[in-house]
Amino acid sequence: MVPERVIKRPIILSEKATRLRTRHNKYVFEVDREATKGDVRRAVETLFKVSVTAVHTLNVRGRMRRMGRGHAKTQNWKKAIVTLAPGEKISVFEGS
Repeated sequence: MVPERVIKRPIILSEKATRLRTRHNKYVFEVDREATKGDVRRAVETLFKVSVTAVHTLNVRGRMRRMGRGHAKTQNWKKAIVTLAPGEKISVFEGS
């Protein structure tokens, strides 16, 4: 899988993602639902030029939301929590 298609966006603004980044050197991404842990590892290492020590993935279920008078379900998506080697950082996250 192409690295640019594996990682959809970084998750920066949640409290849990911020706490993981500052205390444990873990970074959170939304990734393609078909991506494996190996795909995520290769994508992060090639795009950000860092070394990854661990990858944890989880499928997030969509929620029911109000759409006018009715209800609709948001799409399911996949989240990846990537642990970096000690002393390494990703500059995209540090800018915020």
